[in-house]
Order: sequence, then structure tokens, then C-alpha cells
Amino acid sequence: MITNEAGSAVPKSRVFLVDDHPLVREWLTNLINRQQDLLVCGEADDPPEALRRIAASRPDVAIVDISLKSGSGLELIKQMKFSHPKIAIVVLSMHDESLYAERALRAGASGYVVKRETPKKVIAAIRRVLDGQLYVSEKFAAVMADRFIKGRPAVSESPVKQLSDRELEIFELLGQGNGTRKISENLRVSMKTVQAYCARIKEKLHLHNGTELLREAIRWQYEKHIG
Repeated sequence: MITNEAGSAVPKSRVFLVDDHPLVREWLTNLINRQQDLLVCGEADDPPEALRRIAASRPDVAIVDISLKSGSGLELIKQMKFSHPKIAIVVLSMHDESLYAERALRAGASGYVVKRETPKKVIAAIRRVLDGQLYVSEKFAAVMADRFIKGRPAVSESPVKQLSDRELEIFELLGQGNGTRKISENLRVSMKTVQAYCARIKEKLHLHNGTELLREAIRWQYEKHIG
């Protein structure tokens, strides 16, 4: 606990962690609890558990990964902003911000940090959003500023960027080798719903059949990780 100018004790800001990798949660807990002004108050590895525990622990800020073992980080952010609008949210993800940062901000996050960044920047992001400000990399901020000045381009530079959040999530799961049934189980939706999303993905990416969709999803997933 730290003190203010009057010498009175000031409670630490409470941080909740949502990540499906135990080692990441442990690393974040150790990093955050070493700070004088921050304290981890809870953690979860999937959206349903996160919503339950967040309601009980009432954190000031949540750190959320995009890809979770049984659900979408983006959908969780949307649900959190509806149920707990005062909680600030920082996304900490392995995904490149060029594709996911804008989606995360639209969903309700106030910050986006890629996992390859330094611990110092993770802490800076937490403190920035706690102050009611946005936190993104300088590179992404420049892109957003340029888009604001020049106007949003009519066509995205990549067809994949035209996919909705849910379509992108399913496209990514396909590229990871998941079948329709597995995706429906993970996302807790019907197989018909997944098939409907796949049909829309094929239309947007100008693919003719399921084989082309699977091939494109695997290729995109591979290039994303080596790029």
C-alpha cells in the first residue's frame, strides 16, 4: 500500500488476469505484485469462469488474452463492458496488433500489448488505462492517426480484415486444425451456426468450397506465426 501527499494509505489497484496459460498467469502475478500500487485479486482461464470471478472480486482492471481455451477474448471483453462497464481492460496477446488491436478497442478494451513487449510496457499499459487513457504501441497509434486524417480506406489491405470478430475467430480455429464439431463445442454454438459462419467467410474471401477454406485458414495461420 502506498500513501498520498497527506500521508494517508492509498489502496492498491486490483488486477484480474484472464489467460489460459498457467505460466503466463504466474509471470503476470509475480510482476504485478512487485509493484507498490498494484495487486492481483484473481485469475481465470476461460470466459465463464472469468465473468463469475470478476463479479465476486470486483477488480479495477482486467488483463485479457484474445485466444482462450473455451471461448473468445473479444466476446468476453464485450460481455465485461456490458456487465462491468467501469472495469478497465488491457489485452495482452501473442496476436499482432495490426489485425486485433482495433477489434479489441471496438469491443471495449482500453489497451493492447503484445506478449513480446517488455514487462515495463505491460505495467505502463495497466497504469495508463487506470488513469482513463488508451494504451497502444507508437506504431499502431501512428497508423490510427493517419487513418483519422486521411479517412478510412474503402478496402482493407487484407481480405481477412473484412471478417467480423466471430468469423475471424472461427477462421483461426480452422487454421489450428479444429473441425466444425470441435469449434461448435468450444464456442458453445450449434454446428449449423458454425457452418453459416464458414459460408460467410468463404464468400468474403472468395473461396469456392470447404477444402479451399481449410487450406487458406491453415496457410494464414502458418504465415501469421512465421511473419
